[in-house]
Amino acid sequence: MKKVGKQSYTFSKVYVGDTGVTVGPKEHTGPINDYFDFAYDDLYCGQKTWDKAEIQLLKDSIRYCLNKNNLGINDIDAYFGGDLNNQITCANYTLRDYDVPFVGIFGACSTSMEGIIVGGMFLEAGFGKNVLVGTSSHNATSEKQYRYPTEYGGQKPISVTSTVTGAGVALLTTNKTNIKVTKATLGKVVDAKFSDPFDLGRAMVPAAYSTIKQHFLDFNLQPSDYDLIVTGDLSYYGKEMLINMFQEDNIDMTHNYNDCGLIIYDRENQDVLAGGSGCACCATVTYSYLFERLKAKSYKRILVVATGALHNPVILAQKETIPGIAYAVSFERVGD
Repeated sequence: MKKVGKQSYTFSKVYVGDTGVTVGPKEHTGPINDYFDFAYDDLYCGQKTWDKAEIQLLKDSIRYCLNKNNLGINDIDAYFGGDLNNQITCANYTLRDYDVPFVGIFGACSTSMEGIIVGGMFLEAGFGKNVLVGTSSHNATSEKQYRYPTEYGGQKPISVTSTVTGAGVALLTTNKTNIKVTKATLGKVVDAKFSDPFDLGRAMVPAAYSTIKQHFLDFNLQPSDYDLIVTGDLSYYGKEMLINMFQEDNIDMTHNYNDCGLIIYDRENQDVLAGGSGCACCATVTYSYLFERLKAKSYKRILVVATGALHNPVILAQKETIPGIAYAVSFERVGD
């Protein structure tokens, strides 16, 4: 492993094994449903509360990931993950049932790629052979924490995104597979002084722009070096803003750029307003649809840029702004 440029790194021995992805009912009716391992038909997921439902989603995804890789929890050297809830509650309460070292992380909706980077560094350092990286979100748990309780029924502006109900867990391993983690760029906290919690897509754009641009500079790359570049959950209005910011640098992002929040849902036919968001947005899309496209040779090299808004309701009530962060990871198909 080597540091490259200002804030980027190369990986030499980190591969992606099979993954586990479980989702809720709205994701089940979306355009990439066939790529998920399991979908629930209601938000309770067989539990009595929203939070316990999210825990169930994560447990299911861990189980699918382990089973598909023919591994037991004793074969795992560490688990890296977190979620959107206070004190990453759902991850904590999930991992209490597993006899495995746990590294709790929080990057808001950027947690999936933050976990890939930290877990990958763990393997590169020789501290283990297999780690799990996971995250989750739930539409109702996020709404009651970050906006209004679902029972309130408040009117939402068109800029609001719909938090994905789901969980994604990936195996990172030093054993060779056909997907390799090759490059990564750490994000910086970027505050462009946005303060509207109903427009988080655009609030995260400056952080995404900063990380992607630094990734290009550190590795001397341009958009055409990737078959696909995806952000985590900027959704419709954030995607438009990011394209415009790069156009001011004479960099064209229109040909091979998309956002996970626009892949998991069909904005024209589903009630999702600006598109998808949440920790599970990037994780469920990447760990299912995008990895399968890599395996199927539709893509050779993709850049996944998970984005996060680093705020909570308490600090916003004190007239603070919404800083963002983004982590970029390059995945490549190998062994053809």
